[in-house]
Amino acid sequence: VTEDGLEDQLLALTVSKERPDLEAQKAELLVQQNNFKIKIKELEDGILHQLATAEGDVLENIALIENLEEAKRTSIEVSEKMEIAKVTEVEIGVAREMYRPVANRGSLMFFLLSDLFKIHSFHHYSLSSFVIVFERAITGKRG
Repeated sequence: VTEDGLEDQLLALTVSKERPDLEAQKAELLVQQNNFKIKIKELEDGILHQLATAEGDVLENIALIENLEEAKRTSIEVSEKMEIAKVTEVEIGVAREMYRPVANRGSLMFFLLSDLFKIHSFHHYSLSSFVIVFERAITGKRG
């Protein structure tokens, strides 16, 4: 585990506790972008298949031309949605960064605690136990 890696994990944990709507929106956005990429790949494969199996003059094949027009419309629609998704992703990133100092301090705290064993072997902390304590600190619950 590195400080930056732990910081990112703690940032995700903090945001999921403080702003679950942002984490849900980020997850939904990720799924949506993956679906867009799959849709574009399917369109490309469909066009290549139609061109490969086309018989005669391609310019006179009405079905092929109509399919190409439909693919173009769908591609434009997906591209527009991807642009909106990029803007939304930036907005989510800005909102998440507000919690970066909390995650940074948490990461620093873990690595300071994990160095205590150099003083005495009694002081040994696992990452999983630290994450539990960190989560309790965020939620304000005592256990």
